[in-house]
Amino acid sequence: MRKQDLQIRRLTVLAMLAALSYVAFAVLQFRILLPGGDATSIHLGNAVCVLGALLFGGMYGGVGGAVGMSLGDLFDPVYITYVPKTLIAKLCIGLITGALAHRVFHISEQTDPKRRSLYATLSAVAGLAFNCVFDPLFGYYYKLLILGKPAADLTLAWNVGATCLNAVISAAVGVAAYLALRPALQRAGLFRDLLK
Repeated sequence: MRKQDLQIRRLTVLAMLAALSYVAFAVLQFRILLPGGDATSIHLGNAVCVLGALLFGGMYGGVGGAVGMSLGDLFDPVYITYVPKTLIAKLCIGLITGALAHRVFHISEQTDPKRRSLYATLSAVAGLAFNCVFDPLFGYYYKLLILGKPAADLTLAWNVGATCLNAVISAAVGVAAYLALRPALQRAGLFRDLLK
């Protein structure tokens, strides 16, 4: 494969993951309005981030998820102030999931389906567990700095609950989609060169 073709393929994968994570976050969400004009949501954006990291590597899943969900924040007046948090958190989900999946567990070379499922699940859970801690804490201190303690205290419990529920749903959906898509993509040779 020519270098230019590989670069086009990589950009296409990143754009596709960003678009999918945007739609999964901005369109397919259940918004929970909180007092003071704030909100949190249940969404599948993190599942796309995990899926991209499992299929193509942490950088693809992280950058795709960070760009897509940050655009979702940017276009929504309720979430616009969360763009920096979203960029960092979603990039880290992808990087952690991808590093464990491909550098520690080597899931691309795994031939045993049970081990592949286990390693994909452990990798996804690790990336999303980081988000369960980082996202609410960063949000709390961010609100504490800008809005003060009462506003930060008020939304912390809701954000923790929504983030943890998102993590469970995203791990299940992301790993299931990975296990369903991987064989077809492998047969087509569509991701072999991207992981190098």
